[in-house]
Amino acid sequence: MSVLSSPHFHDEAKAFEYLESIVWAGGIVCPKCGVTGGRVYDLSGVRSKPSKKHPEGKVRHGLKKCGECRAQFTVKVGTVFEHARLPLTKMLQAVHLIVSSKKGISAHQLHRVLEIQYKSAWFLSHRIREAMRSGDLAQPFGNGGGAVEVDETYIGFKAGVPTRRGTAHKRAVVALVDRESGKSKWFHVANATASEIHPIVLDNIHREARLMTDEAKMYRKIGRRFAEHGTTIHATGNYVSKVDRTIHTNTVEGAFSIFKRGMRGVYQHCSEHHLHRYLAEFEFRYNTRIANGFDDKARSVEAMRGIVGKRLTYEGPNEVR
Repeated sequence: MSVLSSPHFHDEAKAFEYLESIVWAGGIVCPKCGVTGGRVYDLSGVRSKPSKKHPEGKVRHGLKKCGECRAQFTVKVGTVFEHARLPLTKMLQAVHLIVSSKKGISAHQLHRVLEIQYKSAWFLSHRIREAMRSGDLAQPFGNGGGAVEVDETYIGFKAGVPTRRGTAHKRAVVALVDRESGKSKWFHVANATASEIHPIVLDNIHREARLMTDEAKMYRKIGRRFAEHGTTIHATGNYVSKVDRTIHTNTVEGAFSIFKRGMRGVYQHCSEHHLHRYLAEFEFRYNTRIANGFDDKARSVEAMRGIVGKRLTYEGPNEVR
């Protein structure tokens, strides 16, 4: 049976029940008073007052009432889905399509598949990317002496900066991949220089790790602060050390290849102030790929666990509220 034939993709009441089972797995939480597991009245199915648009009243799915503070709410309150006018079934379908598309899915494609307006599809995509953004302070990579690869790449051009030789006019992206855990971290930096990259490396990699980089000079000094610093000289066509076959950056470069194919082939254009969310999307899919034990369904559930405590507005989609 196809995943998209599941009831929560087509029935609004089932969609609310499905989202509640993920967000409120530990008990219903009132978004106003913060009480967990308190008295809650289920008002699902109760019709609103009649209006011109809904003469018989509108059925309100998933509506709850807190027995402590008397506030009414649904599972969408306090999440990236709050105040969304789209049916929850459409939003859950969008989550599944985005997390199951290896190189992403454009807002135009969502607009056609879900039969919603393009602006709604664009904003919904950003809501979901915000849910994918972890922003956590996880344990540094390489704990236990594992190998951690670091590399930088470029995607698109900076606005208002004239094209010149070199990379100063390009948008820089830095990625770290922990071979042991199969996890990655992606960062957008102003410039791929030592002053920008060194703090990222020091904050996110354990000192007992084996640092793997290319021949870039910026890594020479900082490499001495780790248990080992392995380098390969790409300029001479050396991508794997002949002495030690574990010294390479092929893993992170493989992640970059998927990222670039998605950005150039699917999204085609991305303004710089939205780049961090696209990075969050590709980081999320890389960290929840099949090799790490996630299928499309598990990846979708993991994305929806990240919707809580985040808000975006259409007028200011670059800020969380």
